[in-house]
Amino acid sequence: MFDFDSNQATRRQGPRGSFDLPLLVALIGLASVGVVMVASSSIAVADSEHKGAFYFLIHHLVFLSLGLVATAFAMRTELKLFEKYAFHLMLLAFAMLLAVFIPHFGMRINGARRWLNLLVTSFQPVEAVKLILVTYIASYLVRHRESVETRFLGLIKPIMVAGIIVLMLLAQPDFGSATLVIAVTIAMVWLGGARPIFLFIMGLPLMPLLYIAATGESYRMKRLTTFLHPWDHPFDDGFQLTQSLMAIGRGEWTGVGLGSSVLKLSYLPEAHTDFIFAVIGEELGLAGVVLVMGLFALAVGRGLYLGLKGVEIGQRFAGYVAFGISLMLAMQAIVSVGVNLGALPTKGLTLPLISYGGSSMVLTCAMAGVLLRATFEINRALDAREVTRRLPAAVVAADAGIALKPREAVAA
Repeated sequence: MFDFDSNQATRRQGPRGSFDLPLLVALIGLASVGVVMVASSSIAVADSEHKGAFYFLIHHLVFLSLGLVATAFAMRTELKLFEKYAFHLMLLAFAMLLAVFIPHFGMRINGARRWLNLLVTSFQPVEAVKLILVTYIASYLVRHRESVETRFLGLIKPIMVAGIIVLMLLAQPDFGSATLVIAVTIAMVWLGGARPIFLFIMGLPLMPLLYIAATGESYRMKRLTTFLHPWDHPFDDGFQLTQSLMAIGRGEWTGVGLGSSVLKLSYLPEAHTDFIFAVIGEELGLAGVVLVMGLFALAVGRGLYLGLKGVEIGQRFAGYVAFGISLMLAMQAIVSVGVNLGALPTKGLTLPLISYGGSSMVLTCAMAGVLLRATFEINRALDAREVTRRLPAAVVAADAGIALKPREAVAA
């Protein structure tokens, strides 16, 4: 499973790819923790809504199964296809974000238009847009490497694309995802070689836009002020955060025991989605928190490490894709954990691979599959370099399907 090539067989001594095992273990570990914690945190919610105790768990397992199919498909797909159709995928992303504003097709839930009505289910386009944005920026960085590294104008196009996405997200509104898109875009462009001074100058106009977006609505302003002093309004604006802090505080070192959370019993809102980390802290304690954070650190660390290796050996697209997906997972996890700990205002972002969700789970699994595919192609290129050092030139050329000239063959 960990060393196949999707398109062609290779010689026994030829270059072979392999998926990064530590990364795969970390991703499986996060998904496994998610199944256990969704089962524990959602029973009270499902029972209060008269849906059956395991309603959310069953749906979570269905979404995870679909996500595993998406993961397998992504792991078997050559990254060159994503690179080739990056622009077309970006057009699709714009179309999906606009479609949420179409009456009867776009769905308004809790005052926000973030979902598409697919009759049998709903779909949140921003989850797919995250992956599409990463592949588009990676493609741009490969095609315009010199321009990005040396010219201010080389940064205009990716920043403009991200800016358009942000504007459409703010119109929904989805401030959390908009912030995530900005952060990942700037980080990817910087890792692509852009000069920090260029990024600073280009980011200046975004400051007033973000300020207006953050303070333009009363409920957002309350979020910004309440998280600083949640105990001043424990039964009003600070209710979510105070319940989350009490849950984490009750867990202490080893937790109160799996399934024994009290705060999830209709006290902690969104216990199986946005605030599932608080339930982890209460039931599994600091040990569970360290386990989850360690798995995220391992997954993100391996992704960034192999991304750097890919750039160094010339697999730039695979390297940038690994950078982008790793950063997307890391930043979303940081925001989710920060919200639960009261370090950040409430954003409405789920904990990747752990929180209950349909679109988020399936598309996060797809991102994980693309990340694993990137590690496969990077490891294949690393192995090819090693083969080049060990085998005669004629054998390496035969593996690559290249015919040597007679003089070169004799020399080999």
